[in-house]
Amino acid sequence: MNPLEILAQGTVIPAHPLALTAGMTLDERRQRALTRYYLASGAGGVAVAVHTTQFEIREPGVGLLRPVLELAADTLRAEADRPFVKVAGACGYTAQAVAEAELAASLGYDAVLLSPAVPGADEKGLIDRARAVGEVLPVIGFYLQEAVGGRYLSPAFWSAFADLPSTVAVKTAPFDRYRTADVIRAVAASDRADEVALYTGNDDDIIGDLLTCYDTPGGRRWFAGGLLGQWAVWTRAAVTLLADVRRARAGDHEAMVRCLARRPELTDANQAVFDVRGGFRGCIAGVHEVLRRQGLLAGTWCLDPESALSPGQTEELTRVAAAYPWLTDDDFVKEHLDDWLR
Repeated sequence: MNPLEILAQGTVIPAHPLALTAGMTLDERRQRALTRYYLASGAGGVAVAVHTTQFEIREPGVGLLRPVLELAADTLRAEADRPFVKVAGACGYTAQAVAEAELAASLGYDAVLLSPAVPGADEKGLIDRARAVGEVLPVIGFYLQEAVGGRYLSPAFWSAFADLPSTVAVKTAPFDRYRTADVIRAVAASDRADEVALYTGNDDDIIGDLLTCYDTPGGRRWFAGGLLGQWAVWTRAAVTLLADVRRARAGDHEAMVRCLARRPELTDANQAVFDVRGGFRGCIAGVHEVLRRQGLLAGTWCLDPESALSPGQTEELTRVAAAYPWLTDDDFVKEHLDDWLR
């Protein structure tokens, strides 16, 4: 299969973090190591220059958008021995989003995940922007929770978005059951429903999304996979989890019982990683802390000084890692870390 066929079938797509040095410069060695980790873990793709990568990489004084996109693309081009989905995040108003898509296309990316955080834009403006970006690369829609910059988008918007000929998937991440159902029904009602894959971005209920079947007038719809910040950590276990979900959906009773038991456990782990108690302030730093403990990152540094671990967050990370050993992949990382850091 080619990358877009893999995307359509469904896979694990981690949201790629940003590896920084203590001096707040790009740590190229560890940035490449992260990409190698996701490839070796069995993920089907990676999303770069998205929220987990830190939107600040685009700021003129930082200037890391191209280097970060290029490092991931070059590493995968040189080392991937199978088709691998490369998704690039794109932000801003139409001109900026198109320019970022053009950069991604020049580097060999397969699709663009469009940030919905466009101040002042109405739904028609967002559709027009997606149409323009879609002339450059296939587009993935993104329903982002309001706590980290998202906004309400109507079912009519999602039907219109799905009907754009360039739309290949929608990432549903409002962290809201009502809005998640709105998107499923809206995409299912569109003329291109069968051509648009559904991806969960609801890190608060990953397993619940993946196990839920939606009966719609156009037929049954499932989430194909996940494009998730949570899957930026413990990725090997995430790949195993998706395989178990597929067995459960196919009728394996033991797999279903196992997945249902793990559903609240993964949500509990996510509240620690994403710092729910701290209002998501430490969500990126929480991802970094897990990777730091494994040796993949040297620290939890973020470009935004306000993005830091919250009081008690490290203790919560320790608790959930010990409570749910099925969730972690520390031994796998330890076995391969030296090779990834070469």
